[in-house]
Amino acid sequence: MPLKAVHVKNVPNLDQVSDDLNSPTFNTYPHLVRPAEDFMVIGHRGTGMNLLQSSDPRMKSIKENSILAFNAAGKFNLDFIEFDVQVTKDDYPIIFHDNFIFTEDKGVIIEKRVTDLNLDEFLSYGPQREPNKVGKPLFRKTKAGRIFEWKVENDDHLCTLEEVFQKVNHSMGFNIEFKFDDNVVYKEDDLVHAIKVVLRVVFKYAKERSIFFSSFQPDATLLIRKLQNTYPVFFLTNGGSETYADTRRNSLDEAMNLCLAGGLNGIVSEVRAILRNPGVIRRIKDSNLSLVSYGQLNNMREVVYPQLLMGVDGVIVDLVEEITEAVADFGETIEKEKVGEEEEEEGDEIKCSQCQLSNLMKVIPGLVQP
Repeated sequence: MPLKAVHVKNVPNLDQVSDDLNSPTFNTYPHLVRPAEDFMVIGHRGTGMNLLQSSDPRMKSIKENSILAFNAAGKFNLDFIEFDVQVTKDDYPIIFHDNFIFTEDKGVIIEKRVTDLNLDEFLSYGPQREPNKVGKPLFRKTKAGRIFEWKVENDDHLCTLEEVFQKVNHSMGFNIEFKFDDNVVYKEDDLVHAIKVVLRVVFKYAKERSIFFSSFQPDATLLIRKLQNTYPVFFLTNGGSETYADTRRNSLDEAMNLCLAGGLNGIVSEVRAILRNPGVIRRIKDSNLSLVSYGQLNNMREVVYPQLLMGVDGVIVDLVEEITEAVADFGETIEKEKVGEEEEEEGDEIKCSQCQLSNLMKVIPGLVQP
């Protein structure tokens, strides 16, 4: 159900992509090129990321970043699915989140960097397309350093970006995240090469599919914008939850500065950074930028609702069924409470009804702690 968000401004139209990349000539996703009327729900890695250490079976239901997950997500009222793209050693864009991939051989865990693999070796991990072929067992390392066998209820083989374009329903929009390792210092030539490899596949297969790009790598976002201007480019940031040597990554204000200086279209922020400082939403929207949030807190309807009220344009979520249903319910609540479209006053105030403001103040303090 489309919802009217509060305080949403126009986003500028985009021109066409550079000729040397042979881009198509069509409009980008309407949410991002006209006054935003709909609150977007975006499926994280399809139907949600896999938390192998979790006791919640929903976090281990369908293999993340797979064709199966992307098509399962299409059964819900999603605007986009988000997924991670890396480039193999032999220049194939593949879908995988982690920087390293793990397997086991004779009881020994073997670790390899994903971008050091050629395509055939990458696809040899996990379930195989051929029914009689057995792939290498696939393991995953958590941030805490624990290693788990990658077991989910509904498994699927690893895939390429080309396959995703060909096998996922064309009505589903793509949020394509360019994945780079935070611990690697990239030369500009290396970033340009990887980005061009991905863009060539996008331009060949996108047709009229709705697409926007994102990346945590600041220089990569600027280069994506420089190399094409058909699709919106968003800067991903955790808004200061962690500190980086690159100060552009350390706050929402720095993210705004990067977007405005580089001609980017918006910010995808960790939700806690927004809830800690909701006044920043007004400044972002006044700068003609879109704002989307991500993070595990977005799996709580109590966190999604205030974002809708405050003018966030959309949320990236793992529990797609629960949150799409909740967002549909919000539409009825908003209609009853008559959220206004009164003129905004100067400053950072957020206009909500007294009931909504009361609920918002109850929810936020307990959620924004690191």
